[in-house]
Amino acid sequence: MARRPSGRRGDRQQQASEEPELKDKLVAINRVAKVVKGGRRFSFAALVVVGDGRGRVGFGTGKAREVPEAIRKATDHAKHHMIRVPLRDGRTLHHDVRGHFGAGRVVLRAAPAGTGVIAGGPMRAVFETMGVQDVVAKSVGTSNAHNMVKATFDALHHCFSPRAVAARRGKKVSEIVSRRIEGGAAAGPRS
Repeated sequence: MARRPSGRRGDRQQQASEEPELKDKLVAINRVAKVVKGGRRFSFAALVVVGDGRGRVGFGTGKAREVPEAIRKATDHAKHHMIRVPLRDGRTLHHDVRGHFGAGRVVLRAAPAGTGVIAGGPMRAVFETMGVQDVVAKSVGTSNAHNMVKATFDALHHCFSPRAVAARRGKKVSEIVSRRIEGGAAAGPRS
């Protein structure tokens, strides 16, 4: 009897071909020393951000004796822990949001078309891999790359589309969006 190939391998190959091209960025690499009897043993810790450019993004950490292996581990971890963030017009966030992790605090603000990505260091890597084109971000507190990335992801977990908010509150999307526009007009300068 001829053996049939198991479905798992075929499924994995099919998923790999359907998966969109992922962009990855190395955010930070750190040399770590472990002191042992004979001296020091050095290893490397890597922080990588992975995204598809259409609203899916993830980050991962990896540690190994060699830099390429640490980066590979971090990339694999990031691919398995991706989140989807709703984007307005595929270019910016729907609303302003804050996030924090440890001593890292970030403020992310939606921006009009043509603004670009105004963010520093690790946050810029997150937005570029996610596919955001217009955003203003500010890091308040620590400049530690790990804490800034985790604070940014904390903020992104609290981003919701008007459709999701309307469904949760039992209202129509037009009610939610019209209130947002009225609120912005009401907050403007008076003449």
